[in-house]
Amino acid sequence: MTDYRVAPGEAQEDQVTAAIEKFTSKVPSSIYLGAAIASILASVSFQAAGKKHEALFVGQWVAPFLILGLYNKMVKQHGSDATFKG
Repeated sequence: MTDYRVAPGEAQEDQVTAAIEKFTSKVPSSIYLGAAIASILASVSFQAAGKKHEALFVGQWVAPFLILGLYNKMVKQHGSDATFKG
């Protein structure tokens, strides 16, 4: 059976991705967590005000903020193109 996995250092990101990661890696991870919590609070507020459509819209922002925070943390820990150092 053929192994199709990408080995560490086998593929590299382009310069656009590297430039974006260089800029966004300066943003503290707590910003993304704070944005997710703020989205939850805003969604609850809209729901309490009877604005269900707005509550659902803003409530859907939570997951993307948390995913962006995880991606940001991974870039900080491993870099854009982590290479295997064996």
